[in-house]
Amino acid sequence: MTGPFDHPFLGGLFGDQDAAHIWAPERQITHMLAFEAAYTRALGRLGKVDAETAEKIAQRIETFAPDMSGLCSGTASDGVVIPALVAQLKAAIDGDPASIHKGTTSQDVIDTALALTLRDFDDLLDRKLDALSNAFGRLAEQFGERRLMGRTRMQAAMPIALVDRLTVWSQPLEQHQKRLTRLRPTVERLQLGGAAGDRAALAPHADEIASSMADQLGLQNPGRVWHATRDDIADYANLLSLITGSLGKFGQDICLMAQQGIDEVTLAGGGGSSAMPHKQNPILAELLVTLARFNATQIGGMHHALVHEQERSGSAWALEWMILPQMAHATARSLTVATEICGQITSIGTA
Repeated sequence: MTGPFDHPFLGGLFGDQDAAHIWAPERQITHMLAFEAAYTRALGRLGKVDAETAEKIAQRIETFAPDMSGLCSGTASDGVVIPALVAQLKAAIDGDPASIHKGTTSQDVIDTALALTLRDFDDLLDRKLDALSNAFGRLAEQFGERRLMGRTRMQAAMPIALVDRLTVWSQPLEQHQKRLTRLRPTVERLQLGGAAGDRAALAPHADEIASSMADQLGLQNPGRVWHATRDDIADYANLLSLITGSLGKFGQDICLMAQQGIDEVTLAGGGGSSAMPHKQNPILAELLVTLARFNATQIGGMHHALVHEQERSGSAWALEWMILPQMAHATARSLTVATEICGQITSIGTA
């Protein structure tokens, strides 16, 4: 069974190829291997293991191709993928066993892989927000002097300038980009805590190892571990829902403006009906509403995932794995769709 974002035919509506590439399982494994390689190199740089040997092992880690079926069965038994991945690494790579993973924990690897994923995804979000802002700007240049009926509580109120509604659609994007800029350092960060989050196994070089790894991976080096402190991840999920919520408002307005008898917007293309061939349904605008509601329903789950017991939770942590990638995918698709809708508008308002 597949989800809607990679479904054989629903994926045509919900799927976003850019997001799918960033969140692909194979890319997640690449990030996990990047963690392990960076850790091995850090041990070599600090003299914990032979430096030349550490570099050779790190290079082999980076190019290692794991048995994915073995990772699947290992995850089923261990609850996380890392024990099986590390076992495969050690079986395939000759060298000091202490140079691979020893002193870290599964959550260090998986959370750091998430941080690397979010770094790539944040770049994508920023580009898509820019593209949509530019698309709204082109609409304002082309149609901004037009008028339309302002509506309150879905009833005709007073005529307004079209640019006023365009501003309501576009203005939140600037705030979302500011929020993204603020949040990036809080989620694009190394996780290195070891078994109980106190880095005891890495003493007395824990800080130096963390600094080396963060530098190698291009991540922030936080002053504390965040194994059981997930508020920044929940805050990030909130941003995703805010973005799709803003775009859902845009989509809802387009649906209402496209109604026959209102006819305040004309869209090129549109969806057909199997029973009523005369119809041109505003499919993409409706999709923005659906994706906004989808992300809004996920926020409760992300807030449940804040409740980690003691130093580490399995259940709350795994809930993030189920929810956050789908929220990210929905957000990327929403931004793509909103930009497409702007390009489909051939007329809006009245001259």
